[in-house]
Amino acid sequence: MERIKNPLLGIRLETKEEPADLAELKTAFDKYHTEVKAAAKTTADKIADLEKKLAAEVKEREGLETRANKLGLGGGSKGELDQVELKEVGSALRSYIKSGSTAEIKSMLESSDPEGGYTVYPTLSSQMTKKIFETSPMRQLARVMTIGTDAFEELLDLNEPDAGWVGETEGRPETDTPDLGKLRIPAREVYANPKVTQNLLDDSSIDIGAWLVDKMSTKFRRLETTAFYSGDGLKRPRGFLTYATAATSDATRPWGTLQYVPTGHASAFITPTTSASPADCLVDLLSSLKAEYRTNAWWQMNKATAGTVRKFKDGEGRFIWQDSLQQGLPPMLLGYPVALAEDMEDVGAGAYPIAFGDWRSGYTIVDRLGEKLLRDPYTAKPHVHFYMYRRVGGDVNNFDAIKLLKVATS
Repeated sequence: MERIKNPLLGIRLETKEEPADLAELKTAFDKYHTEVKAAAKTTADKIADLEKKLAAEVKEREGLETRANKLGLGGGSKGELDQVELKEVGSALRSYIKSGSTAEIKSMLESSDPEGGYTVYPTLSSQMTKKIFETSPMRQLARVMTIGTDAFEELLDLNEPDAGWVGETEGRPETDTPDLGKLRIPAREVYANPKVTQNLLDDSSIDIGAWLVDKMSTKFRRLETTAFYSGDGLKRPRGFLTYATAATSDATRPWGTLQYVPTGHASAFITPTTSASPADCLVDLLSSLKAEYRTNAWWQMNKATAGTVRKFKDGEGRFIWQDSLQQGLPPMLLGYPVALAEDMEDVGAGAYPIAFGDWRSGYTIVDRLGEKLLRDPYTAKPHVHFYMYRRVGGDVNNFDAIKLLKVATS
């Protein structure tokens, strides 16, 4: 018997040199044909199973690519992505053929930085929530002067000459001449000098430098405004609430002293046992100001005091506080506008919770050419200093134009 190789099937058939008959040859051929079909079926099943697994892997990879594209990570062209996909599929096929299992494909997770969390950024708003700090409107009410030197000076005409009546033939003796005074308001300096790293300035999503300058400017305004009310005049403006006060009128009160009107109670507006209206002291305060100053006069008080005053009524039961019916206009108290100033004192024993006067005539604010900024990237490398300053002064220039309400019995 000799072995005959079938060139199509790649197998060898054992045949006799001279087959006995065709039936024996046919039987041998059918046997090998059956074996070939069985082998082909097994191979086809394996291929189908492999294709099914590969299809699942391809589907999973497409899902990953879709999520990556949504995150803005689809960086290559379609051809490049196809080549990457083919390489991954080829690797999985080789792994299956070698070990019978597919290669592991890791999931990307937002909760884990290495698995994709680094790519997920929170939405940063283009706006910024800012805390609002209380301030006062003195700059809108007072006289503001811009100077080019270190101080503002002004002459004061504080008194008048002496004069009298005489008869036709009487002598005319010498009379007294008026005196002059001088007001001097120096420009004081307020500053800030924060530092920021250069990397933060370069990489921040907002303009850190501009934001910082705006914050410093706002802080300057609050500091100077507080000084206009309660500053001691040492290295800062002089506030009108720091001056000596007296209950005497303008005619007898010494210059440099502000007049006050008492509320009639040691710690409140009125004595509860009396029949007086709480508005009576406000009427007295208004009447203490000369008529020349009432034309441009404003009330000043903080919002807590305003919450009390707006409940006051006159003798006929009418509210003395009138809210404006037009947006942007101030409320009125006894016919004069009210400015809410949070630097005014609260109601309490010995306090001055309300002021009334012509502020443009009574208080002067001095500006020395606005704010200055020096950006210094050299002194403290790698930090950048933002040295910012302004020079401003303030003081009372007319002690007759401002009146105070004092919480006191007299």
